[in-house]
Amino acid sequence: MRSKKKPPKGESKPAPPASRLSPRPKFPPAILLLGPTASGKTAVATAIAEKLPCEIISVDSAQIYRDMNIGTAKPEPELLARVPHHLIDIIEPHESYSAARFRDDALIAMREITERGNIPLLAGGTMLYFQALIEGLNELPEADPAIRLVIDSMADESGWPALHGKLARVDPETAGRLEPNDAQRIQRALEIYYITNKPMSELLKKPKYVYFPYSAIKIALVPSEREELHNRIARRFEDMLEL
Repeated sequence: MRSKKKPPKGESKPAPPASRLSPRPKFPPAILLLGPTASGKTAVATAIAEKLPCEIISVDSAQIYRDMNIGTAKPEPELLARVPHHLIDIIEPHESYSAARFRDDALIAMREITERGNIPLLAGGTMLYFQALIEGLNELPEADPAIRLVIDSMADESGWPALHGKLARVDPETAGRLEPNDAQRIQRALEIYYITNKPMSELLKKPKYVYFPYSAIKIALVPSEREELHNRIARRFEDMLEL
């Protein structure tokens, strides 16, 4: 067996190829900026976008609505003109919007931003949207207006506690974690059962479909003083009232 040739004394071994030292990430980067209301997300996102080739995607369940400018803390027009933003003012107030639709819209925007050679910067405080995007969603049926109308009529006639009892008979697991007057969740659980003929609790146990082809860089803004955060929220609310 031939022995490996040792380098002469005083000489160092050749450095490994650069690709072995710093392998390129498998997926393109995406910055995720999370934080509660008035934690400074807009200022931080703007500062990042001024240093890096970023386009901002709003992760906010209120900013998607057109004409709802008070109480939603949408970016100022000057900022919107300076830094590209996405998923702001995309639907009318009477239209419905779901976490599943956000996931689809966000992935489309992220792909287009990446194709332009820029970095998607997702900033907002709607954690359900972040969760749907990164962790995926259970495959549940879309809302059915006709079935919801029937359920609402039943609630008008008998009350939500009675519908909670009806839910307990077909899906005791879901009913067990809901209050008898939790109208929205009772309605959704019954709607899913009437559409699929299966309890929602059973559908939620199936594996989620996850598709997130990006290397996530997560930044969380967590104010150290809750009192200061509450003061910021109060000041923001007063400023909005003055508009």
